Amino acid sequence: MEKGRVTIPSESNFLEETKRLMALWGADAIRDSDGTKLDDELKQIGAKIYTTYFVARGHNDFAEKHLEEVQQAFLLSERVTATKEGVVIPFLNGYLAEQLQPNYREDPKAWWEVYDRTTGELVPAEDWEVDQEQHLVTLKAWHPYHEYTVSFLASMVWDPTQMYNHITNDWGDKPHEIPFDVRQPESQAFMSSFLTNWLAENPDTDVIRFTTFFYHFTLFFNDQRKEKFVDWFGYGSTVSVRALKEFAKEYGYQLRAEDFVDEGYYNSTFRVPSKAYLDYIDFVQRFVAKEAKKLVAIVHEAGREAMMFLGDNWIGTEPYGPHFHEIGIDAVVGSVGNGTTLRMISEIPHVKYTEGRFLPYFFPDVFYEGNDPTIEAKENWLTARRALLRKPVDRIGYGGYLSLASQFPEFVAYIGEVTEEFRELYDRIHEVKPYTGLKVGILNAWGKLRSWQTHMVAHALWYQQIYSYLGVLESLSGQKIEVAFLNFDDVRDGVPADIDVLVNVGDAGTAFSGGKNWQDAKLIATLTEWVASGGGLVGVGEPTAYLANGRYFQLANVLGVDKELGFSLSTDKYFKEEVSEHFITAHSQPADFGEMQKNIYALSADTKILRYLDGSVQLATHDFYEGRGVYFSGLPYSPENAQIFLRALFYAAGKEAELNKWYAENPDVEVHAYPAKRQYAIVNNTDQEQVSVIYTENHSYTVTLAAGAIEWRDYDE
Repeated sequence: MEKGRVTIPSESNFLEETKRLMALWGADAIRDSDGTKLDDELKQIGAKIYTTYFVARGHNDFAEKHLEEVQQAFLLSERVTATKEGVVIPFLNGYLAEQLQPNYREDPKAWWEVYDRTTGELVPAEDWEVDQEQHLVTLKAWHPYHEYTVSFLASMVWDPTQMYNHITNDWGDKPHEIPFDVRQPESQAFMSSFLTNWLAENPDTDVIRFTTFFYHFTLFFNDQRKEKFVDWFGYGSTVSVRALKEFAKEYGYQLRAEDFVDEGYYNSTFRVPSKAYLDYIDFVQRFVAKEAKKLVAIVHEAGREAMMFLGDNWIGTEPYGPHFHEIGIDAVVGSVGNGTTLRMISEIPHVKYTEGRFLPYFFPDVFYEGNDPTIEAKENWLTARRALLRKPVDRIGYGGYLSLASQFPEFVAYIGEVTEEFRELYDRIHEVKPYTGLKVGILNAWGKLRSWQTHMVAHALWYQQIYSYLGVLESLSGQKIEVAFLNFDDVRDGVPADIDVLVNVGDAGTAFSGGKNWQDAKLIATLTEWVASGGGLVGVGEPTAYLANGRYFQLANVLGVDKELGFSLSTDKYFKEEVSEHFITAHSQPADFGEMQKNIYALSADTKILRYLDGSVQLATHDFYEGRGVYFSGLPYSPENAQIFLRALFYAAGKEAELNKWYAENPDVEVHAYPAKRQYAIVNNTDQEQVSVIYTENHSYTVTLAAGAIEWRDYDE
């Protein structure tokens, strides 16, 4: 067996079993995890040593002496309805005191805000008082039966990830790690000096695995120790009075509490970002890049590699942002939950190598008596593998307690198969560009900044309301499509010349559909002209949605459908008949449309309806001058839906004749071609035998594939 490109976790007093599993899995690196340590014996077994390093947590000896420099956040109280007698707001209700405490060091009158949420008006500071003993805000002037909230500055005294792991693993009396803010003077000096000393004291560490740098994604817990608010993209934990003052000096305007609590939405990634929020995240990214660069330089001066974990304290590093390259990091590692997260990691620029941490994590919530972790491992690998075949990560690995995983022999054997297959796959294609038939632009408010991150929740988790949209990226992650991520400014003056199809996906009002961007007549005219001139537009859910000028979908004329909101019920809608055959559904029917939109109707007989369910159009196409529009009401990921989406993209681009090139009729089978090597792979994405007609560059044939198999063939075979 070949060896290399695999990282496994280990722990103290586990030397012999670590050696056995390293040999079985061909691992060349070992790492610690949250809650484990590598002892000296492990560090001498000839493997590359990764050591987890926390910049702004895990240093309680320092943090407890500088509680004035802990990380902070603006929090919003529960809404309280005023009565004629008055209104008192217990603003800590629903929050966990172990994690969050009011910051009374800074003057509440200067930084806190009380809002009348019924009118949307700010209550003057002189009209409320704070009881710092009882944690209450009392209003001195109010409107009876209006709702009121308090936006208050809170200190974060327990790191959210350590808290999650603490609860999950029942760590009992283990100290709560206090996160500190490196924007503060003492903390900034400490982080550099500690790292320098730590490197000297840990000569056996080859790779410093920063987890990550300074600011955790927004994660607040409730008073039941359950997650209250979580946004993997959230900048809520980056706040400090110092940051606000520095921002005002640089940008010429002052941010307020409301800019962060955002009516209770906390600038969720689903919100169309305001100018103030975009300014602020760029401000934070520049600070993080500047300070992280200093730490990376210290690591390099010590002759070690610097790796960043894409999670936990990753806020401000934004690997697809304009400042990431300044950091000079050697590698990025992230958790692989599906094909989309694999591509999110593997496509990261400006690093020497990328690494994917596959699932399951070796924690007791999966590795317990009676459970079979192989099931999750197999699903994880087969799901991510199709994306690996488009753009592989350079390494794979696992995390957690190796002592747990070693107790499951079937799991151990399967991971051996996975690691061997990964090395073969990587050796074949890592420097070769796969064949692509189209270039597709994903259009939303975030664009390139959030490449491969639309509708995402950390580790590929999803919300009920969005799995119907996440299927778009999951489909694309393993298909013969080049993908670009565009924001509305990127297309306002014209669609880039190399784009064949634009895709707009999401619920109305969200950052992903576009919300108020669809007020812009110039944008609408530009995209309309582009499709009319031969471009393709695919909309999913409520694309281009903004109620104005008698339309809900502002490009309804292109898509051929609109949504009934109840205003035009008196206008009859006659077009409901499905077409009997169509290119898009020639090989399979949609598995389902997920949550699917209701009340979608065709505008005219020119709209070809491919699926009509429950009184609503679910899938339709529309010719628009020289171009085409395609509409899906939802698109959860499934092999059938992925194939139909691929066919829809080629149809929208007017390139149907080019689909049957490196293509499989069976949706459970895919073909990946590598022109520079004149080789192609036929892949069975399931754990059952599959039969399919395969189309190559110039001929077709039928193949039978064993469960989970990959067959590599030369062009000339």
